[in-house]
Amino acid sequence: MQSPKQDIRALSLDEIMPIFVSLGQQKFRAKQVYEWLWKKSAHSFDEMTNLSKELRETLNNNFAINNVIVEKKQVSNDGTIKSRFQLHDNYFVEGVLIPDGERMTACVSSQVGCSLACTFCATGKMDRMRNLHADEIYDQVVHIRNQALQYHGRPLSNIVFMGMGEPLLNYKNVMAGIEKITSPDGLGMAASRITVSTAGVAKMIKKLGDDAARFNLALSLHAASDEKRDKIMNVNETNNLEILGEALRYFYQKTGSRITFEYIVFDNFNDSLEDAENLYQFSRNVPCKINLIEYNPIGDGMYENASIAKIDQFQQFLQSRGVIVTVRRSRGKDIDAACGQLANKE
Repeated sequence: MQSPKQDIRALSLDEIMPIFVSLGQQKFRAKQVYEWLWKKSAHSFDEMTNLSKELRETLNNNFAINNVIVEKKQVSNDGTIKSRFQLHDNYFVEGVLIPDGERMTACVSSQVGCSLACTFCATGKMDRMRNLHADEIYDQVVHIRNQALQYHGRPLSNIVFMGMGEPLLNYKNVMAGIEKITSPDGLGMAASRITVSTAGVAKMIKKLGDDAARFNLALSLHAASDEKRDKIMNVNETNNLEILGEALRYFYQKTGSRITFEYIVFDNFNDSLEDAENLYQFSRNVPCKINLIEYNPIGDGMYENASIAKIDQFQQFLQSRGVIVTVRRSRGKDIDAACGQLANKE
C-alpha cells in the first residue's frame, strides 16, 4: 500500500530546504515553492510556473497540498456570504464574509465542531471532530478574501476567529495560522486587524500574554454573574469570573491590549439593569470595550432576543458609567450566517 504523501504546508522553510537538496535541487528552489504556497496561495504544484516541469512532477509525486475548497456558498440579501468549506478528509467547517460599512470582515473557524457546548450556539450542539491545521485556517482567509474582491470589489479589512470551535483549545495551529496570515512572507495582513474570540480559557489567555500576542482578544462573556454564566456556558465551571478576571489582568499587563467583551442580550435572562451593573463591575478588571450582540435563534426555542428598547436601555446604563459600548446588529440571518448559527446545515 502506498504511503500518503506528506503535506508540504505542514513543513517550515528550514525543513523543506534539506528535502529539496536530497532531491538534487538547489536551496533557492525551496524558497520559490514556499513563496508560491504562502504568498501567492497556490493550491497546486502545476501553478508554480517558474519551476521546471520535471520539478513539478517530482513535487507531485512526493508531496500533497491539502487545500480547502468551497463546497457550497450562500449570498445573503445584505451581501453577507457564507461558505461551507470542505477539508481534505471530507470534514466541513463554515466561514463568513461580513460587509459592514467600511469594514470587510472574514469570520473563520478553528475547529471541526466544538467541545464547549454553549447552550445558545448551534456549533456547540456538534461534536468536536478535530482541530484545524494552520494551512486550513489560512485557506479560509484566502477564499473569503477572494470573495470580498469578487463580490464587493474591496479587500478584506479584518479577520475574526468567531466561527466554529474554541480557538484557544487549538492554540498551536491558530497561532501558526495567524503567523502565515500576518507574515510578509504570507498574506501580510496587520495583526491589529485580527481578533481572536474565546469563551474563556483562562490558562490560554495567560499564555497569549506570555507569547506577547499582537492581535486583539475578545471574551464571549454573555453573563456577568457565575450563577447565570454556569447555566449557558459549561466552560464557566472551571473558568469562573474571578479566574477569568485575573487572567485578563495578566494578559493586559503583558500586552497593553484593550479587551473586547461580547455580550449577547437574551430576553428575560441577562437583560436587566442588575445584569448591566454586574457587567459594568466585571468590565472594571481591564481597559475594555463592550459589544452588545443580538441573539440569533438556532431553532430550539430556548432563548429569544431581547427587545430593542431593552438593549438600548442596557447600552445607555453602561455608557452613563463611562464604558465604550457598541450594539452589533446581526447580518446574514437569512442564510444562518449570523453569530452562533454556524452548524454545517445542508
